[in-house]
Amino acid sequence: MPEPELPEEVTFAQLDREVRGRLRTLSKENAQRVGRHLVMVGRLLDVDPELAYEHAAAAVRRAGRVDVVREAAGLAAYRTGRYAEALRELRTVRRLNGSSEHLAVMADAERGLGRPERAVALAQEPEAETLPAAVRVELAMVVSGARLEMGQPEAAVAALSTDVVRRASGLLAVRVAQARATALEAAGRHAEAEAELAPYTQEQLDEAAGAVEPEEEVVVYDLLEDVEDVEDVEDVEDVEATGAEDVSSPSAADGAQDEPDGSGRGETPQGEAASDEAPQGETPQDETDQDVEGVQDEEAR
Repeated sequence: MPEPELPEEVTFAQLDREVRGRLRTLSKENAQRVGRHLVMVGRLLDVDPELAYEHAAAAVRRAGRVDVVREAAGLAAYRTGRYAEALRELRTVRRLNGSSEHLAVMADAERGLGRPERAVALAQEPEAETLPAAVRVELAMVVSGARLEMGQPEAAVAALSTDVVRRASGLLAVRVAQARATALEAAGRHAEAEAELAPYTQEQLDEAAGAVEPEEEVVVYDLLEDVEDVEDVEDVEDVEATGAEDVSSPSAADGAQDEPDGSGRGETPQGEAASDEAPQGETPQDETDQDVEGVQDEEAR
């Protein structure tokens, strides 16, 4: 896959400060290019997921051992329906940094592969209880959808009846109401389903369902931070000078804070199976180890 073009106006400084810090193990030139690809992933994920995926894949080929790069790849793969690839990438992220923050996306990817029982199993892992409230709500919506796919409508309703779910606010609360209404309808509780949606306007429901185009993002630059960005880039050179490893060769990976909607994975229609690049079979648990080792072998060459 050829490396996608990077617009001149896209700069390393536009990348989140924490993410820039994760790229300090790369050479200055490579960090700059990888960072610009990550900026493009963030810009395009909602409007052109396929192109976002291409930028994420380019970043992986240049910096396959950096967790934030694999994270971008996993989210882009998820949004384009490459569910097996998304699982592989996000498992790698989990191994690299120990974080379970994308557990809801991973569970929804399991649903995309036609394995709702595995989605439920992921939600029952101990790490799920340590997630922020908003992520736990997302995970509950995924579990509710999985229960419906397993023919368990009452269990789907129960998944969205916990205290943490009922305390959701804002747009997330509207999405919960829509998911609960779907589960209640499936359980034959039609009046309760109508009552769930009654407090919200059609505009709110459309927005929660993703039927409203997002407003154009306004970027505000902090001049002080721009000065600090220069220091970040200089730090990259310092790290390289002390012998830090530069991952500039292509990764052995196949491809490159997304929100599962609880009913259809990413932007893919609910009934659609995984893409050709996401086989329906088992995804070996040791695939993450092979993936990381493949990157190491490539670097050694």
